[in-house]
Amino acid sequence: MNEISVKRMFFGYLTGAREIMLHKNKLNKINFFPVPDGDTGTNLSSTMASIIREAKYDESVKSSLTSIADSALKGARGNSGIIFAQYLLGLATETILEVKLSSKNFVAANLKAVDYAYQAISNPVEGTIITVMKEWANALQRLHRDSIDFIDLLSQSYEVLEESVKNTTQQLKVLKTNKVVDSGAKGFALFIQGFLRHLKSGIEENNELIEAQEEEVTLTDTSSHHIEDIQSRYCCEAMLEKSILSLTELKQSILPLGESLLIAGNEKRVRIHLHTNQPTAFFEKLNLAGTITYQKVDDMQKEFDIMRHRKYPIALVTDSIADLPLSFCDEHQIQIVPLNLMLGETNYLDKLTIDNKKVIQYSKRAEQLPTSSQPDYKTVENLYSFLSSYYDQIIVITVAKVLSGTFNVFSKVAEEMKEKFPNIQVIDSRLNSGAQGLIVKQCAEYIHQGMSFSEVVQQIQKDIHRTRIWVNVKSIDNMIKAGRLSKKSGKIAQMLGLKPIVSLDTAGKGILDGIALSFQSSQKKVLQKIALVQKKSRIRHYAIVHVNNPKEAVRMAEILEKLLQQKPDYIEEVSSITSISAGDGAVAVSVLTD
Repeated sequence: MNEISVKRMFFGYLTGAREIMLHKNKLNKINFFPVPDGDTGTNLSSTMASIIREAKYDESVKSSLTSIADSALKGARGNSGIIFAQYLLGLATETILEVKLSSKNFVAANLKAVDYAYQAISNPVEGTIITVMKEWANALQRLHRDSIDFIDLLSQSYEVLEESVKNTTQQLKVLKTNKVVDSGAKGFALFIQGFLRHLKSGIEENNELIEAQEEEVTLTDTSSHHIEDIQSRYCCEAMLEKSILSLTELKQSILPLGESLLIAGNEKRVRIHLHTNQPTAFFEKLNLAGTITYQKVDDMQKEFDIMRHRKYPIALVTDSIADLPLSFCDEHQIQIVPLNLMLGETNYLDKLTIDNKKVIQYSKRAEQLPTSSQPDYKTVENLYSFLSSYYDQIIVITVAKVLSGTFNVFSKVAEEMKEKFPNIQVIDSRLNSGAQGLIVKQCAEYIHQGMSFSEVVQQIQKDIHRTRIWVNVKSIDNMIKAGRLSKKSGKIAQMLGLKPIVSLDTAGKGILDGIALSFQSSQKKVLQKIALVQKKSRIRHYAIVHVNNPKEAVRMAEILEKLLQQKPDYIEEVSSITSISAGDGAVAVSVLTD
C-alpha cells in the first residue's frame, strides 16, 4: 500500500492528537525544558483538543491538512504547541494537490515541514521536539528508498523516532540530571504512535475522539529534582492579524524583551510566544504591528513553585478584580485569572498586559468607555486541568455575580469537569476590588492554618456577609459616560462639584451610599461610617485601594491607623477594569469585621 485515503489520513491525525491528550499528566510530569513549569502536557493537550474540535474533513489532502494546521495554530499553547502548529502548517503548505496521500509525497512534505518548525524558533536547541522531528523525517526519507508500503514505512521509522526521543536525555543537561526525556519530543512521538495505530486498524473514521480520558499518573515529589531558577516570569502568547511587519521584523522587534521567542503562521495570521518579565511592553509592541485577536499570559514562576513545592492540598483561585498584593499571592500560591478588557479593537488582560494610566488616558479622550468581559471557557478549563494534577481540592472566589459573568464561567467549567475532578467549589464573593481581596486573603490564611476544605468554604461564606466597601469617587465623568448618571443630572452634579460615595448591597450590586460637596468631605463621611462599624463589631482586617492616587490612599491609611489602632492589611492600586467605573483619583476602603 503506497497511498492512503484522505479520510484515513485525517482521522489518523486526529487519533494522534487524542493520544497526546491521553498522556497529558505524564508529559506534565517530565517537563523540565525550556522551563520546569510542568505544563507541556496541558499545552499540547490544548493544542490537540483544538484540532479535534475544529478541524474539518475535505476531499482534498491539502485542504484537510490545512484545516488541521489552522486549528492547531488557533489553539496552540506553549513552546511545544506552537512548534507543533508550525510543523503542521509546513506539512499542509508543502503537500501537493492530490485526492489520496502517497507515501512519496508524505515523505517530501515532512522533510520540508521540519524547516518550518526550525524557522519558528529564534534560538533552536537540539535535544528537543525539533530534533526528533528532523531525525524522524530523515528516517522516512532513508527507509522510503527500500519500501513504498505506507504502514511498513511508518512502523520502521517509528522505531527510529522512539530511539531519538530516548536520546534527548543525553543531549540536554537538565534532562540528563533529572533522568527524563524531553516532554515535547515525547508528545510528538505519541502523536505519530496514534497516527500509525489508526492506519493499522484498517478503519477510516474514529468515533471516540472527543471521549479522550487522561491517563492517571501519580505525581512524585519534585523537591529532589535539580531545577534551575526561572529567569523570565511570564509566558506570553498572542495571535496577530493584519501585521504591517514581516516575520523577521517581528522577531527583531520582540526579541530584546525576553527569550524563548517563537513565531508561527503565515501572512494571514501569526502566533507569537515569548518568555518575558515585561508582558505589558510585549503586547504594546504587537499592538503597534497589527491587530491582536488573542492574548494569553501564564505565570511560570507560580506554576514552577507549585510543581516544585506545593504548599497546601487546597488550591485557591480568584480573578483579577480582587485587589491584593502580588507578594501575598506568590507566598500563598494563589492563582489569579485575568478578565478581558477591550480598548478599541484590541483585547487586553487585566493587570497583566495593560496598566491604569493607559486606561485612564483612553477613557478621557474616547466617547465610549472601554468594555470588559469574563475569562474565556478554555482559559478556565486549562487552569482547572493543571491544578487538578497537583491539588486535592480547588476553591474559587469570584467577583460579585451581578457585576460579571465570571462566576458563571468558573461554575460551568467546574460542572463539566465534575466526573474527572469533583472537588471544585466556586464561591460568589458578592464583592469586588479591595473587599474581594480581603476575602481571598482571609481564605488563604484559613488554608494556611490547616482547615479542611469544607471548613474553609463554610467560614468564608460567613465572612462575605461581614465585609463592606466604600469608594470615594473623585470624578463622575466615567459614571456619566457609563450611563449610571444621566447627562443632565451629571452636568448638574459636575457644576455643584458633588462627590458620590459608592458601596455594594448584599448581592454585590453597586449602590449610592452618600454624597458630599468635596472629595475631602466624602472621605470624612466614609471615616464616620467606619467608626460606626467599629463600635458595633470589631474590624478584624481592612485594606485601602486607589486609582492612580497613592498620596490620598496613604493619608487615609494614617487616619484609619489612629482610629482603629491597627495598620491596614495593604494599600494597592485597583485593577484596570475597576478603574474604569471608579474613575481617576478614586480611593476605597474595605473592612472585614468579627
